[in-house]
Amino acid sequence: MTLHVASPSSHLPGRGLTISLWIAQGLICLAFVAFGGMKLFLPIDRLAAMWVWPGQVPPWFLHGMGVLDVAGGIGVLLPALTRIQPRLTVVAAICCTVLQMAAITFHVSRDEAFVTPLNFVLLALCAFIAWGRGTKVRIAARP
Repeated sequence: MTLHVASPSSHLPGRGLTISLWIAQGLICLAFVAFGGMKLFLPIDRLAAMWVWPGQVPPWFLHGMGVLDVAGGIGVLLPALTRIQPRLTVVAAICCTVLQMAAITFHVSRDEAFVTPLNFVLLALCAFIAWGRGTKVRIAARP
């Protein structure tokens, strides 16, 4: 009987996980920048026609959410892509996860649970990025 001892290289993440993380980061960046940009630049009456809540909150709240969305979307991708402070990708992913939990709570508290499926998808992707980039496929900083 042979005893198999795992070598350190056997614990390296697979290529599939690495690719999945890059795809998730790209999707989150696109989604957050797009939705954030809409909150920042579209007239409130146009947003209110598309979504339930924009006409029912103060403009500063709507624009603040837009800024957070854009910053989160950029933060999830850019530090990892440039390898400049790549740990900020994990921080941004955690912040985006918390933001989605707050969005779900906000919508449920207003009897708008029917609009939360996208929030749950974004939440799962952000949590996946935080986990993956934080523990499994860390990106080394540029030398």
